[in-house]
Amino acid sequence: MLVIMMDEQLLPPRQVCQTCLLADQSGQPRWNQGQLRCGQAIRKIAANQPDLYQCQMGFRIANIE
Repeated sequence: MLVIMMDEQLLPPRQVCQTCLLADQSGQPRWNQGQLRCGQAIRKIAANQPDLYQCQMGFRIANIE
């Protein structure tokens, strides 16, 4: 499940991505085969951290399983 991290809260991507020009037709981030296509991977600090990404709009996205 993808979530957007803002300050001390987690938001569903639909709240943020639906107005983004890089989002897919349903207003979701372009997630394909385990990678965020509209952003870049961020290096993990610890092995137990979820996969983190920085989207083109500047938001941080985490893949929480």
